[in-house]
Amino acid sequence: MDILLKPVAVVANDRKGLDDDFWGPVLSKITLLPEFPVNAFDGIDTFSHLEIIFFFDQADPLKALTHGHPRGNKDWPAVGIFAQRKSNRPNSIGLTIVELVRREGNSIWVKNLDAVDGTPVLDIKPVMKEFLPLGEIKQPQWSHELMNNYWK
Repeated sequence: MDILLKPVAVVANDRKGLDDDFWGPVLSKITLLPEFPVNAFDGIDTFSHLEIIFFFDQADPLKALTHGHPRGNKDWPAVGIFAQRKSNRPNSIGLTIVELVRREGNSIWVKNLDAVDGTPVLDIKPVMKEFLPLGEIKQPQWSHELMNNYWK
């Protein structure tokens, strides 16, 4: 079965490369594509956070492994692709919860988006507490180590 997705917006920021760390200072502008009216963003500024679903258009799907060490680090256990958040994925889809800074017309500015300049955005959804996990979030120690510099 084929699935056809079309971008709704595009990311603009100073981040050009696919480096793994130091996303914290990046401020991203997300602009709707011309086929979407400006009122598609009406009410978005009543939310503090958004989910941005995007396409890793610069990732290499041929490098998508089904199993391996995160970032190639042999100090961490080999795990399946669905236990990692790497960009080389079977469907090259990324998802990040971001902080909404402001909206102006058909553009929004967000913090904590780990998408490079020119990245196609597939969808934007408001974050609602009722959709967040109710219980404690559990994750292995290696994932904390991997994320140590991610948002710095």
